[in-house]
Amino acid sequence: MGKAIDQKPLYLEVADRLRERIHSQALRSGEWIDEKALCEELGISRTPLREALKVLHAESLVELVPRRGCYVKTLDGDGLNQLFPVMAALEGLCARLAVENCTPRQLRDLERVHAQLEKAAAANEVHRYFDENHVFHSAVQELSGNRWLQRITGELRGVLQLARQKQLTVPGRLAHSLDEHRQIMEAFRQHDPLKAQQAMERHLCRQQQALQEPTTESNQTE
Repeated sequence: MGKAIDQKPLYLEVADRLRERIHSQALRSGEWIDEKALCEELGISRTPLREALKVLHAESLVELVPRRGCYVKTLDGDGLNQLFPVMAALEGLCARLAVENCTPRQLRDLERVHAQLEKAAAANEVHRYFDENHVFHSAVQELSGNRWLQRITGELRGVLQLARQKQLTVPGRLAHSLDEHRQIMEAFRQHDPLKAQQAMERHLCRQQQALQEPTTESNQTE
């Protein structure tokens, strides 16, 4: 008899749903989570919801406040300044390893991902660009071939999405971001690991600089 397929615990399913809502801005930074309303909507008791919130708290996506409840964390100021140098180092290493490991077929796949970025930028579809950008970075992380690096980088990129709304208001960022991605892709095409690492590190550092500038109502992104 074959081994039974393990089912994901309910609280992890709930955590997945809430995480997606946070990343998509359906639950915004600083917003208090209405536990009663969520329980009614999802048809669950408070226990799996609170266990799910503990998971998201461990991922630095929400803050648990004793006797008050839980709210979505805000990522700005010192939080951004501390996170970006780490992200730059990790994603730079991902890019270097990805170039070293990348096969011609995998490069073609990455080219297709990048082409979606180009299309989103050309259409000025900012939210789509942001989503395609996430796919691109995830693809580079996977190509690194290092599962521990992928795990750590992926978790921190999830935290970085807390700044999504602010990223979408930085003037000129979309055009600059696209140019930085083109430089990363050029390093892949030249099969130059060091150039890819440096281009990715610059990309993250420039994103940090952009987020430190005053925002406007212009729609821009990472």
